[in-house]
Amino acid sequence: MDVLGVLNLGEIAQYFSKMAMFPVFDLAYYIVSILYLKYEPGSVEVSRRSPVASWLCAMLYCFGSYILADIMLGDSPIDYFHNNSHILLATAVWYLIFFCPLNLFYKCVAFLPVKLVLVAMKEVVRTRKIAAGVHHAHHAYHHGWFIMVITGYVKGSGVALMSNFEQLLRGVWRPESNEILNMSFPTKASLYGAILFTLQEAHWLPMSKSTLICLFTLFMATSKVVMTARHSHGSPFALVESWVCHLLFGSPLGSEDSHDHHHSAPAAAPASPAKTKEELNEGTRKRKAKKAE
Repeated sequence: MDVLGVLNLGEIAQYFSKMAMFPVFDLAYYIVSILYLKYEPGSVEVSRRSPVASWLCAMLYCFGSYILADIMLGDSPIDYFHNNSHILLATAVWYLIFFCPLNLFYKCVAFLPVKLVLVAMKEVVRTRKIAAGVHHAHHAYHHGWFIMVITGYVKGSGVALMSNFEQLLRGVWRPESNEILNMSFPTKASLYGAILFTLQEAHWLPMSKSTLICLFTLFMATSKVVMTARHSHGSPFALVESWVCHLLFGSPLGSEDSHDHHHSAPAAAPASPAKTKEELNEGTRKRKAKKAE
């Protein structure tokens, strides 16, 4: 008890939950999001051929969750774009990642130690978005628990859920990469997190929101950093999901390999276990560039 009193964990969690995300954490979120966009096959070619299409794709990667959540709640889908500072910051990141001379900015943020820090900071923003989505839905629908879960889920993984629309902007159509059919770890974690925050909002979870934000952020950041460092395609939920799905649905759904990010590599080129699909996509892009030279 004395140790807990000295650490004052409640006040630490309270401070952490109220910590401002803009500009530092939002900047990290935009960098990692647009970095994943550049890993996509053909994204660099699109940026040279049609910078407007590339910019729109980058904005979807950064703000897709807000757009989808606003549509669901009956608000204007372009409402978030009145935040000029966020749009300008994301635009600056997009320009530097795609058009910086000698690819210097891209090389810096893609350097693994730097990337791990940015990935952890992105998960801080993701958790805050899930909590904000559930809270927003709670004000509009006081007893709509399913609406709260769906809104929090969309706020945490809306970018992945809109991936097929984003592909169309780049002139690509891969329906087999639908995030509902092949849920990645961040998408699953967003769903589970939305359920937890909904239970807390309904006072069914004996825990303060600040403590839940702190604990869930710690889990998400640790999981993503470890997965990124190990180039893992797995998921911390795989074992439990495999058992539960077999028990309830008679299927080994949870035993399937989960993807580190929502954009999967083509079926004709299976991913090596030593590399993530983002790295494989980047390698393919570089080989094509060399051949063109």
